[in-house]
Amino acid sequence: MRSIWKGAITFGLVNVPVKVYSATEDHDISLHQVHDTDGGRIRYQRRCEVCGRVVDYAHITRAYDDGDKTVILTDTELKSLPEERSREIDVVEFVPNEQLDPIMFERSYFLEPDGKSAKAYVLLRRTLESTERTAIVRFALRQKTRLGALRVRGDVLMLQGLLWNDEVREAKFPALGERVRISDRELELSATLVDSFAADFAPENFTDDYQAQLNALIQAKLERGDSVDTDETFGRLPGDGDGDDDATGGGEVLDLMEALRRSVENNRAETNRAETNGAETNRSEQTGASGRGRG
Repeated sequence: MRSIWKGAITFGLVNVPVKVYSATEDHDISLHQVHDTDGGRIRYQRRCEVCGRVVDYAHITRAYDDGDKTVILTDTELKSLPEERSREIDVVEFVPNEQLDPIMFERSYFLEPDGKSAKAYVLLRRTLESTERTAIVRFALRQKTRLGALRVRGDVLMLQGLLWNDEVREAKFPALGERVRISDRELELSATLVDSFAADFAPENFTDDYQAQLNALIQAKLERGDSVDTDETFGRLPGDGDGDDDATGGGEVLDLMEALRRSVENNRAETNRAETNGAETNRSEQTGASGRGRG
């Protein structure tokens, strides 16, 4: 694994240097879109709605729209915010483990001690274990201030991002406000059904059947030769290079309205040129006739 950033857990005068790693990964097979008739790759372009040009990432910045006005924020302005420069995981408070609602959990990160000694790291881990508490922390990651829960998983400290309170919706369903009568017999049968499915949770016993079958389908098509050369899906010939159409402008894709607009403009230009040439020809003929008449 490669660490995504380095920082330090801070609470009081205690400072615990750590490296942060993503604790999870996406195992979904990556698919892209192609034209069904020729297998050509479908691209989505970053086109400016004002000038109509395709824009490189280097010229893209962010903005806030309040409905009436748009405030454009430059990269320099965003980087000036203190949260973006922070490399501290600042402990706000220690709370009982059971007070955390799982609905608030976001992504998880492993923390590795960074330095010659792991004593401060191990001390914090053991303290959390013995007190059965979780540290609520504030930290900044990928240009966003976040709330987090620092807890123990085995021998490792784990940081889990938390949703802010106003990001969790309140569930209010009319049917749940009505009085519902449940008999003792119904409750007993329901409990019996639950007991029949009772087990200890073992994550390794569960697999993503869809991804497994998708992978089998792809491999079978490859073995049958039911595939096309990847360069061909980009419309490239051998030796064409990387085919970066955004940089060269050679692969610009026009939508229908744009194609129609340009066609109309071209036709008008051709008509104007024809009319101009016709007028000049008439003037030349008239001039020639006048000269012959005088002669």
